[in-house]
Amino acid sequence: MAFNNIYSGKRVLLTGNTGFKGTWLTTWLTMLGAEVYGYSNGIPTKPSMFEVLHLSGRIHHRDGDIRNREDMIAYVQEVHPDFIFHLAAQAIVSESYVNPFDTITTNVVGTASVLEAIRTITWPCTCVLITSDKAYDNVEWIWGYRETDAMGGKDVYSGSKGAAELTIKCYWKSFISSMPNIKLGVARAGNVIGGGDWAKDRIVVDCMKAYSQHETVEIRCPESTRPWQHVLEPLSGYLTLGWYLFEGKSENGEAYNFGPRAEQTKTVLDLTRDLAVAWGINPDKAVKITGNVPFREATLLKLNCDKALAYLHWHSTYHYDLCIRAIAAWYKAYYVDKAEDMYALTVCQIQDYMQEAAKQELAWAR
Repeated sequence: MAFNNIYSGKRVLLTGNTGFKGTWLTTWLTMLGAEVYGYSNGIPTKPSMFEVLHLSGRIHHRDGDIRNREDMIAYVQEVHPDFIFHLAAQAIVSESYVNPFDTITTNVVGTASVLEAIRTITWPCTCVLITSDKAYDNVEWIWGYRETDAMGGKDVYSGSKGAAELTIKCYWKSFISSMPNIKLGVARAGNVIGGGDWAKDRIVVDCMKAYSQHETVEIRCPESTRPWQHVLEPLSGYLTLGWYLFEGKSENGEAYNFGPRAEQTKTVLDLTRDLAVAWGINPDKAVKITGNVPFREATLLKLNCDKALAYLHWHSTYHYDLCIRAIAAWYKAYYVDKAEDMYALTVCQIQDYMQEAAKQELAWAR
């Protein structure tokens, strides 16, 4: 009865369903009994979690560019969804330095395209639009950013996320807030890690590839600190927000942060060493520090999640050690055990996460 069973039998449209977070959310929604419709611009990586889990045979899927307003509108009208989760994005910071224009158009124009499609909806529909913690104007203070803090961005990726937030805000104020059939919320999260990620320039991906081949991993900013969180943490927040909006228990048009426990703020070096231990190798031989820093990265950015706790009764579930063990177990099953049914293993990890949340008596897991 997770999320009060509201997703069972519902038509749920996911943009970006072939990506890392999109694949995990697709799997979870299929477990919850939803009829999932995906809209995505191809397969983003090789290997791809979407392909490894053979999800194309479990859902409805359409290839399309999120920036194509007419096609997005047509697909929404065709699917007639009860829920929309908008995850499609250019999500790699390093890629934004190579292709800044595509980053901005995908993240800003793509979001506007989804909002244009929402404007055409005449039936009841609950919409959760996902941006990023990078949407905040990062002044690198030690406190977590609150939903009322300024949007901004000193680099193209962060700027595109801040601009997406402003786009959502102006569409909400100008059009959607007056549509009684639409429930809409915004979710912000970052530093998401987990099994099945193969995107470039991601530290966990680099570690798992290196460790599986008995190689060392090179890291450029060992002391950079991040509040790491397992991918299921923000996804449980997105699904909770959708549930609360659907049942009228959350104020319409609000944004929420979804982040990990304070204990999970660790350095890049800590993370790589802990993953090595979980993999079963000597952490002193697993990591090589290089001076190659191709672009400047923020040293600290974390979220204040008090609003999600107060209004959605949500907080993160996993402690850091459980997060690390789950990640190592997923990649070991793929690289070492050559598991034939990675979908079943992924389902098991979601079930384990749900059981842990139920032990903690989180509202969504009851």
